[in-house]
Amino acid sequence: MQLFIIGDIHGCYHTFQKMLNHWNPAEERLIQVGDLIDRGNHSVEVLQLAKNLSSEHLEKSIFLKGNHEHMMVEHIENGYIGGSWLFNGGKGTLTQFKERNVNPEQILPWIKALPLKWENSHVMVSHAGISKSLHPLDPNSRDGILWNRKPLKKLPKIQVIGHTPQQNGKANFTTSSQSWNIDTGAYRGICLTGLKLRENGDFLEEINIPTDERDLEQQL
Repeated sequence: MQLFIIGDIHGCYHTFQKMLNHWNPAEERLIQVGDLIDRGNHSVEVLQLAKNLSSEHLEKSIFLKGNHEHMMVEHIENGYIGGSWLFNGGKGTLTQFKERNVNPEQILPWIKALPLKWENSHVMVSHAGISKSLHPLDPNSRDGILWNRKPLKKLPKIQVIGHTPQQNGKANFTTSSQSWNIDTGAYRGICLTGLKLRENGDFLEEINIPTDERDLEQQL
């Protein structure tokens, strides 16, 4: 089954819907690199859609945890104390939950259960990738799989990540680490990127969906 890997969505619900028009569930496994929420205008709707897709398509749709989902869980479970999530889009996301009359704790168990990575023999997908960190799978490590911005470690497989927006609106392949970065700044009004690969990591297609203006009209 081919892979259809989607970059950071950050609350851009309408843009995400347009990207899904390019997904063929009969032939492709959908994998999303995390950061479903914050900064865009429709984080609640994105979460609800992702949760529904993961239920309807089971192993054919995989949503990974990003650092923003991690911050949200930490913030809510600590009784809404602290401030890192609030200053990184969380305040707007909480406002959206309130406006939609949705309790964020209702979806928290699903968010907590999101995996940190997906991989097969040839491809590994995660939010920020594997660097030379001593603890690459520690979700709290700034050099770990949710936060890393250092060069990636060359693995015996292709890495696909998001987390660090690319400035040219296109996915970026780094030969030295055999890695793709597919975060193309959807919340910045650039585009959302989807990358289609064969199961062995061979490139098939890149899809770039310009950010729908509705996702940014009242950015919080």
